[in-house]
Amino acid sequence: MEWQSEEFGASHEGMAGAVLADGSEPGPVYLDAGSGSHVHQTKQWWAYNGRLGRQRADHMRGACSCGWRGARHYPIDWDQMNDRRYYDFDPPGPYEDWQAHIDEVESRSVPLSTEVADLLDRLDDQLTALADQAPLAALKAVASLERTTGRVGRDAACAAEADEDSWEAIGQALGLTAKDARSRLTRYYLRH
Repeated sequence: MEWQSEEFGASHEGMAGAVLADGSEPGPVYLDAGSGSHVHQTKQWWAYNGRLGRQRADHMRGACSCGWRGARHYPIDWDQMNDRRYYDFDPPGPYEDWQAHIDEVESRSVPLSTEVADLLDRLDDQLTALADQAPLAALKAVASLERTTGRVGRDAACAAEADEDSWEAIGQALGLTAKDARSRLTRYYLRH
């Protein structure tokens, strides 16, 4: 199971990653479901159970798609797991470490003013209530909001790229990888 932050998306997808006895992180395990041309790969802890020629992980730790790895290692007791479906077990320690990483990413990103954050919260509440009470009015409001965000997004993307020295700086300000920041700004440029 991968963890996601709605705000940071694919830039910071988390998981409980495997750690081998020597402290290293193994390469991906390929899982062939037997149908189709796609072979799924994973680096999640449960795939390293020592079966089918796979390496056996002794520990797990929080891991993030951005490259961050948790400092704490959590032992895996394979005997205690018995015949559980390992992939259904979501270990709390690695998740809490990843969540602390997400909190750090948030703290390094550009803050919103209290007024703007409160306004967005109130708008969310009002649009949610409107969707229940008057769905067509909510759709009309959403269309108006999309036009506003499209225009403001284009202007802000142009200004941000002109003001910043690098995609890394833009990415950090948005809590994204440089690649995802560039993709987001490009998407804002292309909105009509």
